Amino acid sequence: MRAHVGDWLVIPPAPGEHVSRRGRIVGVPHEDGSPPYRVRWLDDDHESLLFPPPDAHLRCPAPTSGGRS
Repeated sequence: MRAHVGDWLVIPPAPGEHVSRRGRIVGVPHEDGSPPYRVRWLDDDHESLLFPPPDAHLRCPAPTSGGRS
């Protein structure tokens, strides 16, 4: 997994849960985009540093006229 600041991290629901957890990547310490990532979660606005679980996936933000910054 390779991420950029501004990408969205989506973690599928755990067994017995019904809602995926989503957060915006606000920090990527490694230049190659590898984990861990600093993520601000939508559900509680908490920020955490994590290595995504194997079932997580990234969603890139919609492109703008300037491309990625």
